[in-house]
Amino acid sequence: MTMLNWTRAALLAGCAGIAATAAPAAAQDAVTVDTATTQADSSGEIVVTARRREERLIDVPVAVTAFDQADLQRIQAIDLSGIQAAAPNLNLVQGRGSAASANIFIRGLGQPDALQTFDPAVGVYVDGVYLSRIQGALLGLFDVERIEVLRGPQGTLYGKNTTGGAISIVSRKPDLGELKAAGSALYGRFDQIVLNGYVSAPLVTDKAALSLAGQWDKRDGIVTDPRTGRRYNDRDSLTLRGILRVQPTERLELIASGDYNRQRNALTLGYPTAPLLRTNFATGAQQLVPAQPYGRYDFRASTSFRGNEGQRLNHWGASLTANLELSDAITLTSITAWRKLEPDLFIDIDASQAELGDVFVGIDQRQFSQELQLKWDTERFRGVFGLFYLNETIASNQLAFANDLFAFGALPLTFLRTINDRQNTKSYAAFGQATYDLTDAFSITAGLRYTKEDRTYDRFTTTSSTLATLNNLTFRFPGSLPAPLNVDNDISFDAWTPSLTLSYKPSANAQIYASAARGFKSGGFNGRANGLADLTLVVNGQNQLVTSFAPETVWTYETGAKASFLGGRVYLAGNVFYSDFKNFQARVGGGAVGVFPVLNAGRMSIWGAEVEMVVKPTTAWTVRSSLGYLDAQYDEFNDGRRAPAFSCNPTGTRITCEPAFAPPISFNIASDYRFDLGDAGSLTVGSDARFVDKHFLSVDNRPGLVEDGYWLVNAFVRYDDASRRWYLQAGLRNAFDALYKTDGQEFSSVGNIQTVYYGDPQTWNVMVGFNF
Repeated sequence: MTMLNWTRAALLAGCAGIAATAAPAAAQDAVTVDTATTQADSSGEIVVTARRREERLIDVPVAVTAFDQADLQRIQAIDLSGIQAAAPNLNLVQGRGSAASANIFIRGLGQPDALQTFDPAVGVYVDGVYLSRIQGALLGLFDVERIEVLRGPQGTLYGKNTTGGAISIVSRKPDLGELKAAGSALYGRFDQIVLNGYVSAPLVTDKAALSLAGQWDKRDGIVTDPRTGRRYNDRDSLTLRGILRVQPTERLELIASGDYNRQRNALTLGYPTAPLLRTNFATGAQQLVPAQPYGRYDFRASTSFRGNEGQRLNHWGASLTANLELSDAITLTSITAWRKLEPDLFIDIDASQAELGDVFVGIDQRQFSQELQLKWDTERFRGVFGLFYLNETIASNQLAFANDLFAFGALPLTFLRTINDRQNTKSYAAFGQATYDLTDAFSITAGLRYTKEDRTYDRFTTTSSTLATLNNLTFRFPGSLPAPLNVDNDISFDAWTPSLTLSYKPSANAQIYASAARGFKSGGFNGRANGLADLTLVVNGQNQLVTSFAPETVWTYETGAKASFLGGRVYLAGNVFYSDFKNFQARVGGGAVGVFPVLNAGRMSIWGAEVEMVVKPTTAWTVRSSLGYLDAQYDEFNDGRRAPAFSCNPTGTRITCEPAFAPPISFNIASDYRFDLGDAGSLTVGSDARFVDKHFLSVDNRPGLVEDGYWLVNAFVRYDDASRRWYLQAGLRNAFDALYKTDGQEFSSVGNIQTVYYGDPQTWNVMVGFNF
């Protein structure tokens, strides 16, 4: 048995043992849990807002994990990628080729392509405001009160419908009564400097307060091009946020927020895992660059860019939230938000000195959203009814440089493709969810959402080449299509998505629940179409033009239990679930040169289990652990081509592929111990280990685009003075210098491009901070 198989077997056995204790634990009485990784209220109970109202974590019949500011410092998370694998079945990494993008998968569900014409399966919210794009979503965590990771379909509570889950980031609100401030300075390997600052001050005592926060994160590049000595994959980010909180009466609260993020990075380079090829019209294909040109990856990679090409991003946002208590039981909330995202990204997709997949992507995205929520909370009846509107316009200018892609004999050929596109999406929704306590122990929760989305898309592409047959190859969508498709650039989708949950509380600190929920992810247009071949799919054995892809839907069924017991020293939560998907969306590769089909590939099913545990053997010692298990498979996979070059259906019927970004096992365990030094303060030592199992990085399981599984071990030591006003912390991340892949690029129809991206090597840091 290999080491990986031993690891899987051991973790599954441990999961089974922990799960076996969950049922009897749920029947025991307990006091509140004061040790779990969430925000606590003044009584020490864990409080989250997963259901749009404050509730104890143990009372929420939802699979949710939460992290507060202390947790984020303990796991040394600077941006959102720091919580990777810290929650069960959460795969959250820096997106392919971009320093600012977040590639998020929950329970094997995420966004299959970074392009803006795909909607994410996992919604990211900041103070209730939905972020439409994964670009700019790798947020800094400098002023966070807590992060909540919700697993499973969302829609009867949150503004935008999603199939995989949601990540809700809650900022610290200004304190109306007292001055508060916090700050820290970190220095680490590769000359990393991170400066954090936060101040909250009352302007009018008990009536108005203002908070200002900022983060500067800068680090030298960790990847070197041996041909030039230049360094890439750096960090350079500045983030500012201001929040004004006004409470003119006891029943009215107004919160105005503004934020800005600026990033100025060098290129983000991956590493080629397949030979890079040139199409020679006279002699056939020829190899330009071998797979792994510098051998086993050691943070060396090359690029054909030679100037100051890099990545620039400007991201603005503003929101106004109003909470009005209409009575002791009813509250009206309005969330009005505007956001603007402008990334200008140079990306070397092939990650080599060859000019095959060198692109510039300039994006101009703007969104306006309005959400209204009517919340009520009576003795036995609680719920929320909401209306949601989103208007998003996103335009892009793309340049694809490929002077090494084609040749004719010994004659090289230039090639440039220019793309301009624009998409507008209007999303309308009405949703509601209500809980009724049939008895003191038994409750039923029902929810329903109606969503309607209108989408308009325009695209124009053209080529420039020294070869006449490649020059001026233009395609306009929808204009280049035959009638009646030549005017078909508007599409609408709608869906009803219900949910139902039954929960039973045998005691105040235990709960058993079962739920069913339907999720919906909107369809759209192929944002990579450069000609009719991209839109020509095999339907019922015949070639047909398919100009759009349909929505993706899922039914998820789940049962779980939560309990705290042994005097609050143990918190345990576990669940099992099954998800059945129809029309899952995919971009498949291979086939003819430069062809990128985007389609509904068929059906997919995922079942799994999740366990979370917090144990406090003594008041000074805390152990936290979680484990996620996934069994994901394609039940049907239609790649849309009659004779693909690389297919999940090589015989036409048998499916050989597995869903991407769905590791069978994700596990983490963390422990910290605090030594009381009396009047001298305290010393805390801790470490955590995370395991992510083997998983594929491409939809059709390319051999080079696979991560074989890895362990990450981190450690820290922290000193707090007796007043807990200031602290000193030293940390070590990736202590054993594990080499692991995080993401992949599959553009095999362009020079056989198959590129992987790697996580950071071993790093260390020292941080000093204050808090008062």
